Amino acid sequence: MQVKASATNVGYSYQKVKLIADTVRGKKVDDALAILKFLPSPAARAVAKVVKSAAANAENNYQLTPGTLKIVAICADKGRTLKRFRPRARGRANEVLRRSSHISVVVEEKEA
Repeated sequence: MQVKASATNVGYSYQKVKLIADTVRGKKVDDALAILKFLPSPAARAVAKVVKSAAANAENNYQLTPGTLKIVAICADKGRTLKRFRPRARGRANEVLRRSSHISVVVEEKEA
């Protein structure tokens, strides 16, 4: 049975989150959390939070054992972009784009 968890409008660019998602795709949940704990990127903490949430959903809603769960799908999509302006020389302004992302994780019980 596949169990899903997601986080929307996470304050990290989807390009950065996608690199981390590619690292843990297809791994067991315990191994993925161990990898995410030691990655230097702050976006790894957000991905770990969603992976933990998917494991907790599987355990509480479907009585699956957390040790047997495997990440079958993880994706990072574009979220909304906040547009800000920064003052520059001679009365001009530059646009600053604050990008966000949506993170989705699907876990499934691994066959023994």
